[in-house]
Amino acid sequence: LNSMIASNTLPDLVTLGWWEPQVKQMIESGLVYSLTELADQYDPYFYEVADEAKLGWYREDDGQSYAYPNSSYSPSDYDKYPVMSNQTFLVKKDIYEAIGSPDMRTPEGFVAALKKAKEKFPMVNGQPLIPLGTTEFSDIGSDSFKGYLQNHLAIPFEKDGKIYDRDTDPDYIMWLKTFRQANEDGLIAKDIFIDKRAQMEEKVAQGRYFAMMVQNWDYQGQQKSLYQQDPNSVYIAVPGPANTNLDNPTLAGQGIAGWTVTLISKNTKNPERAIKFLSYMISEEGQHDIYFGKEGVMWETVNGKDTYLPDIYELKQKDNDAFEKQYGGMSTHWMFQDNAMFSKWEPPLEEPLKQPQEWTKPYVTYFGQYDDADPIPTSEEGIGVTKINNKWGQVLPQLILAKTEAEFDEVFKDYIAYRDQQGWDKIQQFRQNKYKINKEKLGLK
Repeated sequence: LNSMIASNTLPDLVTLGWWEPQVKQMIESGLVYSLTELADQYDPYFYEVADEAKLGWYREDDGQSYAYPNSSYSPSDYDKYPVMSNQTFLVKKDIYEAIGSPDMRTPEGFVAALKKAKEKFPMVNGQPLIPLGTTEFSDIGSDSFKGYLQNHLAIPFEKDGKIYDRDTDPDYIMWLKTFRQANEDGLIAKDIFIDKRAQMEEKVAQGRYFAMMVQNWDYQGQQKSLYQQDPNSVYIAVPGPANTNLDNPTLAGQGIAGWTVTLISKNTKNPERAIKFLSYMISEEGQHDIYFGKEGVMWETVNGKDTYLPDIYELKQKDNDAFEKQYGGMSTHWMFQDNAMFSKWEPPLEEPLKQPQEWTKPYVTYFGQYDDADPIPTSEEGIGVTKINNKWGQVLPQLILAKTEAEFDEVFKDYIAYRDQQGWDKIQQFRQNKYKINKEKLGLK
């Protein structure tokens, strides 16, 4: 992509993560069209199908919107459609019930449950039990021990209208110390620090984890496999780590920024056709075609409701990879997918995917106003954010593996001092200002 930008050889449409610096670069270099200017010139229908909140979110200082997101939820979508979160605390059903379905919301109960599971089930299918599974560790740490944990603890982004330092919240530190204690007790397997996604998927399929703080949707294939072998061997969502008050979690649903954004390059020979194509794809008609495909081949109407043909639906349930390769429905062509609108057509969830997803419903919280709040990576503050994130990637394993609580305190103290050296106060002020702008864009207080 960098080479195409440098040589001005971009294709007609460009889709990439909204956080990628090339998005800003293409806009500021004049390499992409303003979608709103194209709509004004060629396609007023665009304004009928585009979400104004999403256009507003991606509106630049010149008043124009150059990018349109997929997988984006505006605040109004939370009112119109059922919304669930992927952030779950999962336990292996058979093991959890065998040890008495313990309350794992407190540090004491959490560690006791891990210990009991390991004692009662030291081996699973001839392999050692892994008491706790997490997301992959990368250069910047693990989501399980950062945003996911903080959301389970209902730690706010702001207090009394001012940005709140979630990383120094007393409950958060208490739980990081709990994981350190779990490691001292032999309950944290070294696998979690080195395993990549492929290894983790394999171990989930083998049922080797007792508990996991992950995105449950990441393992739907493995869940189905376990369910087919034994419905009681699947992973279910239960209340996990909680704050001192045992408040309910505040689990993140999709935000306004979405996943990727699509831009129209000025290299396109037919900008009118490009904007009309985009309008069609984001319209309800286009979304229906993305989701269902061709009528009679992939779907039919039954009792007034559009639904996949039985053999198509069966393939989707049994082998999603084969479904996508053969038919390409649902989320296969994701560059314009509107997950909120998709929910109008989705069949009722079935086990084993139903319980973990529906468990999150009461706890879903809109955090879209806090999306895209970091400074650009090349700015002074942005460079500071990068250094702090990379430092956290080094510090997190040190905290969990610390031999004593005193060693933990020293490591954490040094990390906070490092943050300050990288301009933490300026970074937080930037985020505070961005929160204010974001709330104004979304019409939130």
